Amino acid sequence: MSRSMPPLQSLRVFEAAARHLSFKQAAEELHVTPAAVSQQIKALETHLGMVLFHRLTRALELTEAGARMLPRVSEGLAHLAAAVEAVGPASPSRQLTITVPPAFAGRWLVHRLQSFTEAHPDVDLTLGTEASTVDAPDAEDIEADLLPLRNGGADVEVRFGRGAYPGMRTDLVMEVAYVPVCHPALLKGEHPLSQPADLRFHTLLHDDTAMGRSERVSWQDWLRAARVRGVDPGRGPHFSNSSLALEAAMDGLGVVLGLDPMVRRDIDAGRLVRPFDVAIPSRYAYYLVSPETTAERPVIAQFREWLLNER
Repeated sequence: MSRSMPPLQSLRVFEAAARHLSFKQAAEELHVTPAAVSQQIKALETHLGMVLFHRLTRALELTEAGARMLPRVSEGLAHLAAAVEAVGPASPSRQLTITVPPAFAGRWLVHRLQSFTEAHPDVDLTLGTEASTVDAPDAEDIEADLLPLRNGGADVEVRFGRGAYPGMRTDLVMEVAYVPVCHPALLKGEHPLSQPADLRFHTLLHDDTAMGRSERVSWQDWLRAARVRGVDPGRGPHFSNSSLALEAAMDGLGVVLGLDPMVRRDIDAGRLVRPFDVAIPSRYAYYLVSPETTAERPVIAQFREWLLNER
């Protein structure tokens, strides 16, 4: 005989407490007292016959059993919410929360959003950026990165990564390639950039964005592809994110490897130029990701259609 289901409210309390790793924050979210949360968790543990949390002096930790339960409980609650929404009355104001990588927001998305807001003026749009929307080198970390999306922290994400996201509706937004870019002034002067070997006279700028570092194309990779010798691929200043490195290039400090089409707007405006045609495809691409349980919500489907037409 299968084990009887625990009360739905206890599962809601567990999901909130596990997501926050705090009885107090779960209580605030659910508008109950921390004592009530603690009682619900104890009742659930008694029902299941297992401990779900390690109660430390000033913190909570999920046990192995709790960690296994959390993704499925979150998914189940999302299914229930989607079912209720599907039969509920239409709301005149629709909210859409989007989380994207910082570079994607600043270099590509923000400049295009006006067409979406004009086409859908009833959508209350919230756009946020998170470094965790770039896949970490270790694929095992993906599940942790997807937890905010599973738990309703955002409706959709644009992720820069491999495109393998279990339980998610995943659409390819665009593939990208690394290209050298610099200020137009570097094409002139005492040592004009006319061929890749001329890089030995110029400063190489390095993007040291932490996430996805092992997957990012380096100057060593590019110089090898361009068959250039005599240029030290490690010299030059390093920057903690791509926007800083691109700003340095626009100020004439040197040459940086930027992502096309992320740099295309700056090239069209004359702030940057591509001195050489050699491009190396990225191992990552940009994907639109949303939970399968909510992927066909009208507001999400409308944003998906708009974004994929913009690429």
